[in-house]
Amino acid sequence: MRTFITSALMICLTLSVAFAQSPVKGKISGKVNDAAGKSLEFVTMMLVKAKDSTLVKGAISDVNGAYEFEGIAAGQYRVAAQQMGFRRSFTDAFEVDAEHTTIQVPALQMSEESKSLTEVKVVAKKPFIEQQIDRTVMNVENSIVSSGSNALEVLEKAPGVTIDRQSDQLQLKGKSGVIVMIDGKQTYLSSQEVANLLKNTPSDNIEKIEIITNPSSKYDAAGNVGIINIRMKKNQNFGTNGTLTAGVGYGRFEKYNSALNLNHREGKINAFGNYSYFHNRRFQENEINRVIPYNGTVTYFDQKSYRPNNFDGHNFRGGIDYFISKKSTVGVLATGFINDWQQPNGINHSVMRNADREITMMPTTNVTVKNKWTNLTGNLNYKYDFNGKGRELTADMDYSRFNGDSYNNLVTRYVDANNQTVKPTENVRNDMPSAIDIWAFKADYVHPTKTGKFEAGVKSSYVQSDNDLVYQNLIDSRWIVDATKSNRFKYTENVNAAYASFGGKLSKKTSIQAGLRLEQTLSRGNSVTLNKIVDRNYLNLFPTLFVSRQIDTNNVLNLSYSRRIDRPNYQNLNPFVFYLDPYTYQQGNPYLKPQFTNSIQLTHVYKGAFSTSLSYSRTNDVIVNEVPGQIAEKNITYVTSDNLATQDNVSLTLSFPVRVSKWWNMQNNVTGYYNKFQSPYLGAQYNVDFVAFNLYSSHNFVLGKGISAELSGWYNSAGVFGFYRYQPQGAFSIGVQKSVLDKKGTLKLNINDPFWLNQFKGRANYQDINFAVNARWESRIVRATFTYRFGNQNVKAARQRSTSTEAERNRAGGGNN
Repeated sequence: MRTFITSALMICLTLSVAFAQSPVKGKISGKVNDAAGKSLEFVTMMLVKAKDSTLVKGAISDVNGAYEFEGIAAGQYRVAAQQMGFRRSFTDAFEVDAEHTTIQVPALQMSEESKSLTEVKVVAKKPFIEQQIDRTVMNVENSIVSSGSNALEVLEKAPGVTIDRQSDQLQLKGKSGVIVMIDGKQTYLSSQEVANLLKNTPSDNIEKIEIITNPSSKYDAAGNVGIINIRMKKNQNFGTNGTLTAGVGYGRFEKYNSALNLNHREGKINAFGNYSYFHNRRFQENEINRVIPYNGTVTYFDQKSYRPNNFDGHNFRGGIDYFISKKSTVGVLATGFINDWQQPNGINHSVMRNADREITMMPTTNVTVKNKWTNLTGNLNYKYDFNGKGRELTADMDYSRFNGDSYNNLVTRYVDANNQTVKPTENVRNDMPSAIDIWAFKADYVHPTKTGKFEAGVKSSYVQSDNDLVYQNLIDSRWIVDATKSNRFKYTENVNAAYASFGGKLSKKTSIQAGLRLEQTLSRGNSVTLNKIVDRNYLNLFPTLFVSRQIDTNNVLNLSYSRRIDRPNYQNLNPFVFYLDPYTYQQGNPYLKPQFTNSIQLTHVYKGAFSTSLSYSRTNDVIVNEVPGQIAEKNITYVTSDNLATQDNVSLTLSFPVRVSKWWNMQNNVTGYYNKFQSPYLGAQYNVDFVAFNLYSSHNFVLGKGISAELSGWYNSAGVFGFYRYQPQGAFSIGVQKSVLDKKGTLKLNINDPFWLNQFKGRANYQDINFAVNARWESRIVRATFTYRFGNQNVKAARQRSTSTEAERNRAGGGNN
């Protein structure tokens, strides 16, 4: 705690010095009109240097055509305006200095043009981490050290995000229940399967990652912590163009990836598509040391496992947008993946000792795992723009199909200290084919008013899953079905929702947005084999409120409140058992209840870059994964998911960039949080509270001659994941890149975790449960990536949209173990 306070004071001192040395800043304002003198709204305005048109700052004109740039350093500038259907326009040059800090630019007139717009050349690079008022954005495509890695490794660098590598759980500011979306579509996987999908998503396919801690009513109410939205790269240009990427890497094993992104836009049609392939051989090592008391004696159980695995993944995306008229656009979109994950020769060595530490038995289990998971999603969408002034209607219809097949074979030999057989060899296998179908529809309406904007929408989704686990024992050379361990589980869920929100200005300096979302949930979990049916029917309201106050030109205060829900994912509801060996397994829980969270957050933003956020939340019926259990008489330890009564969370986040010099930029983030769990569990009261923090710092260096470099590092203090207390973790990465082939190509080289610091160590100690876990994986990797851009590069963005399955697909099940 003392270390955290000292760090915070050092940061505040750094900020004070930075603020005290800030030069005089200017304010620039003006209006933009068409040739007839009519105000133009939602025009892209750019403040550029007069000398070379280098971008300084961007803005959007409001409904009256007005725009502002604040906090502008001394220098000579021009204002540029760019809008589809108009010629690009510039103002005359003007100067900001100590005597001219407030400048009113003459009205800028734009004339119509039928030809496509050419780009305004800007020389600017977004920082890797960008702190915006309502979210944190990681600009992955700009990062050198993230190139060639995967999405999970990138998320480890995100401020406030921690990942338990033992159970692959994501937490944000010390809270679990994060909803992960890809292009606004929820992936419908369990927490472990989400982590596996992210492990196998190449970072070179990612444009940016958005971390939204308090989403508005427009978003589904799922996710008590908030939303992590991964935006995949999408070509943004007129004509025919594309990007080709190829990369190789090596840690203990080889990895390589490739991707092709194509786009063609001409007239009323925009066609786009991309394909990527990712191969990754890797490993994970685990050590589990258990102390199991029973009937006045004790068993010491030490286990070591080594699990090498191979992954081959294919991802694809393609679609067509047809611009029927200036007001109407219709589009179709297809996305999917084929993931093949195999563990051909995993092995678990165990040693069991009695109270006198004498070896009683040494089981060894050889494990073979084969998982194949495929997905195909189709989307039909429509957009109608009523008047070109922001009033629009959008609608999406989706169907998504997941197919999976998980196969496990375990062969266990039992010997004593002299390697003599003490029990017959056990040979068991299980196969679990599964299928998930998702149908969804949503419609959203936006209506600007003189004082703000009104939004409303509806959504309905229906999900159906079927998992059939068949468990077999090899007896006398015949595979015999074990009915006590086999299980077929069916699950259906229908969620119907409607929302409305309004945002606008209460005064010149105060803005507000208030919304209300209504969701009805109907679900049925049917364990066919066990003859257990769990029906649920609940109706809930989810209010949101956002208030923003512009104190002065440099300071903004934002206050937000939201109520959210986190429903159990489909696989956690399935009571099937997944075995690591005969003494260690994972089991689902069909009686899991949804958890509800109320959150409030206050954020202060200084000069649009320095931010401080203080938040508090309370979660009821907290869903905790990896809850340990024990069958002491059989020396069995297992984990499951369960509900705890309450979790209280208080967090403080500081984000501040520092420009050390013209060639050296730094971004720093510090998050400290306090967590308190209270709940009855296993006949006793589980009460735990703790303070923890995490740090992130990135440094970008411009070295000249097309060469740049990046150094980044993160550190998570000791903390608690459910019932596990874990030790500190951290790592750093370093990379360099060079532009080649007339700036059409980029070559990147990076080293991730060169000293292999990123390892997990934790312990669970509650009631008679007492065990420690150490885990290592292949985090030390060297990678090289080459990217080549070809075709027409004139600026024109293809439209981005989210589909109607954005809140269902995150809970499906998926990919690999």
